[in-house]
Amino acid sequence: MLRVIFVKYVKVEGIFLELSAGINYRHPSPPINGVTRSYHSTPELLIFLQEMGLKEEFEEHAAKAKTLPQTTTNEDLLVLYGLYKQATVGPVNTDRPGMFSMRERAKWDAWKAVEAKTTDEAMNDYITKVKQLLEAAAASA
Repeated sequence: MLRVIFVKYVKVEGIFLELSAGINYRHPSPPINGVTRSYHSTPELLIFLQEMGLKEEFEEHAAKAKTLPQTTTNEDLLVLYGLYKQATVGPVNTDRPGMFSMRERAKWDAWKAVEAKTTDEAMNDYITKVKQLLEAAAASA
């Protein structure tokens, strides 16, 4: 048995996890709200925590995107829309809107343009784009 260096409790998606120096992992007993997840190796746990960290950062930047100035271009907003949909829904799952629904069609096209990206790639690109737009807005203020 490996020696535990430290123990830390973290809450992820409403589940409390007990992490012991990245060496071993177990759920607190009894399970909280009857929900448990089991990770038997450090790599599995690290991947899970990295994904959760990315998701939290993505959600944080999605909230920040709502504070973008009115001067943000439609092109930039469409890029954000496409990346957001790809990150949250996945590949396009609807038919392209008709030619008289120009706004909906532009949004669909923006989403379709990034449908080859994985969820993680879309989240990372979205975060990067929001950071760029916020920096540009701060520089012009």
